[in-house]
Amino acid sequence: MRASIPAIFAIITLSAGCTGIPEGTQAVRNFDLKPYMGRWYEIARLDHSFERGLDCVTAEYSRRDDGGVKVINRGVNLEKGEPDIAEGKAYFIEDENVGRFKVSFFGPFYGGYNILELDANYQHALIVGPNRDYLWILSRTPSLEEDVYQRLVERARILDFATNELIEVEQGQACEPYRQ
Repeated sequence: MRASIPAIFAIITLSAGCTGIPEGTQAVRNFDLKPYMGRWYEIARLDHSFERGLDCVTAEYSRRDDGGVKVINRGVNLEKGEPDIAEGKAYFIEDENVGRFKVSFFGPFYGGYNILELDANYQHALIVGPNRDYLWILSRTPSLEEDVYQRLVERARILDFATNELIEVEQGQACEPYRQ
């Protein structure tokens, strides 16, 4: 039996137990939350148990009444046709113009969410967790131009992430029945 996304996020948040940023990296400055809101598609990631077997992964960000960010992560196990949804919350760690958040999918336990690269039009992003075990490439569209993708992978490689272990996430036609 596979655990749900919320349960797995709880485990990872507890085990990560930190809202840090990997040594030698820096979050984007001049960050603006408003254009970051909305849907992002996961293009690639490092493997983790909480997303294992999932494709069609999206993250939807919106404002919370308390000033934080509501996070809705969706993914689908295409082999089984099983959608998985996790709802969390995020808050700035530093000033609101720095792309660093603490994110929780389980009670008072938070993990780091650090934006290392973000294009000027907020169309693609390189996200990492509190250490080099967590890496995501996100896009506003289900696909990313190959040259942009390769540039983000190279940036992550230079920052000493295991880019040879990246999993490219299915976002094609198979995902259409699950899009909301």
